[in-house]
Amino acid sequence: MSPQAAIVSGNGVHISDAPMVRIPGGRILVGSDAHYREERPAREIDLPPFRIDRTAVTNREFSQFVAQTGWVTSAERIETPGSLLFRMTSGPVDLHAAAQWWSFVPGTNWRCPDGPDSDLAGRQNHPVVHVSRRDAEAFAAWRGARLPSEWEWEAACRGGLRGAAYAWGDAFSPNGELLANIWTGAFPWYFSRDEKPGTCAVDAYPPNGYGLLGMIGNVWEWTSSPYAGDSCCGPAAAEPHELTALRGGSYLCAAEYCQRYRPSARIAVEVGTSTGHIGFRCAREAD
Repeated sequence: MSPQAAIVSGNGVHISDAPMVRIPGGRILVGSDAHYREERPAREIDLPPFRIDRTAVTNREFSQFVAQTGWVTSAERIETPGSLLFRMTSGPVDLHAAAQWWSFVPGTNWRCPDGPDSDLAGRQNHPVVHVSRRDAEAFAAWRGARLPSEWEWEAACRGGLRGAAYAWGDAFSPNGELLANIWTGAFPWYFSRDEKPGTCAVDAYPPNGYGLLGMIGNVWEWTSSPYAGDSCCGPAAAEPHELTALRGGSYLCAAEYCQRYRPSARIAVEVGTSTGHIGFRCAREAD
C-alpha cells in the first residue's frame, strides 16, 4: 500500500504533541454585515467546544510528516509539477486582473516555496505553503486530527470577542502597531516595509484572546467546509463540493485590494489549489 493510501485509510495514525488550545462552545456570533457580501448575514450559531492548533502547521512539522510517511504533495504529483507564485508588478495595474501577479512556476512546491532555486533555509518556523486541501487532510490524519470547519475557525479567530472587526478588537492598528503580516503599501507593486512580502514565522505577532497565533494574515488557512454563498473570486462552481472555504487572509491582503484580514472574511478556492499563500492548522474534538 502506498504512503498516501495508508494515511487516508487511517493506518498508523500519529498523535502529535503539538500544542492545541481548547475553544469553548456555545452561542457564537459569526459573519458580518459591514464588509464583503460573502460574509453576510451576521448570525448566531451553536458550536460544540473543540481544540485547535496554536499556530499554523510549520515547514518543520510538515517535513517530519513527509519523512515518516513518504507523502507526495499535489503540487509534486501533477503532470507538470509546480505551483502558483506571487510576483510584484513593476507599477500600478488593474486590480481585477490577478494573472498580472500570479503565475504557475514549474518546480515550485513546499520544499521550494519561492521557485525551484529556493529552499527552506531560515523558514523552518514559517507556515508550510503550496499544499492542497488533500495534503492538509493527510497531515491532519497522521496527527489523529482533522481540519477545522470554517465556523470553528472563525470562533477560534475571534478569541472570545463578540462581533469585533479584527481578531484583537475594532481598531486596525491600536497605538499604531501592526498586529498581523499583511500587505502595507500599494498592492501589488509597492511594499512599504523593509522586508519583501512573504510568509513570516508563525509566532511573529501577538496572540489573540485564546492564545492563538497568526489567525489573521500570513497565510490563508484551509477548512473542511464546502464553500456556500456568493463567491468573491469568480463564478460559483457547478457543484458545491468543488469549492472549499479559506479563512484568515494572507500577506497579500491589502486595504485597497483584499481587506480580508478579519475573522469573518472568507474566500472560495478549488480543493486542489496550491499557492504560496495558503497553509492550514489542525483541530480535533474537545476532551
